[in-house]
Amino acid sequence: MTATTDTDAVQIGALAAATGLTVRTLHHYESIGLIGPARRSASGYRLYGPTDIERLYRVRALRQLGLPLDEIRRALDDPATDLAATLGAQLAAVDGLLGDLHRQRRALQAVRSSMSTHDLIRLLEVMTMPDGTIEKHISILVYADLEAAFNHLIDVFGLGPGELTFDDNGHAVHGELEAGNAVVWLHPESAEFALASPRTVGTSTAMMAVMVDDVDAHHQRTIERGGTVVYPPVDQPYGYREYGARDPEGGLWSFMRLLRKPDA
Repeated sequence: MTATTDTDAVQIGALAAATGLTVRTLHHYESIGLIGPARRSASGYRLYGPTDIERLYRVRALRQLGLPLDEIRRALDDPATDLAATLGAQLAAVDGLLGDLHRQRRALQAVRSSMSTHDLIRLLEVMTMPDGTIEKHISILVYADLEAAFNHLIDVFGLGPGELTFDDNGHAVHGELEAGNAVVWLHPESAEFALASPRTVGTSTAMMAVMVDDVDAHHQRTIERGGTVVYPPVDQPYGYREYGARDPEGGLWSFMRLLRKPDA
């Protein structure tokens, strides 16, 4: 293995800026054994070499394919898994997206040529692109104790790594977490905007639904880590297996997986 020198190494801040990740996320990846620096400088700075950066690419690519972090770590630590396989999987995913776009293009051409109702219905069926005026959806949850909720959502519910922002007095004022390919923000209570935690008002007026790869395994994890389960895994008539749990302030969460595709 080639030793990493200072000239071909990247410090953690530069790596975070280049990849769009936060330093906290990279710290989390290191703590769970997913990806860490090749070595540290004499001043104690984390230094990432070419091999580390290649592994980080694989992590990011597999995350885009929807794999959970534990599964990604197992895949990367398997000697049979190589960069070519990761590139191939990502290429297949991109090809699938291109296929959807091509189908939409053909449907648009058909509608433009015939202007028939049948072709217009077909276009509605294959449309996959969102309204261009909407770029991203972010769920925002309100908590009285932002830091405690942040830690619970990571440790018990298994949400991805994120970042907490503190004010000058050391109070958490903003939190960000990953839930698969979505982002969840945490917001403190605010009298100005009439924002209150379910614990404060004594009820929950909304709930969060999160897709997981194994509902029963996630349910067991929640129990083992002291989470509050509302109802155990059950197959619902609308085609999902799910279970319910509450966060420390009474927010209701549903963890689910599709059982079957909806009827055509």
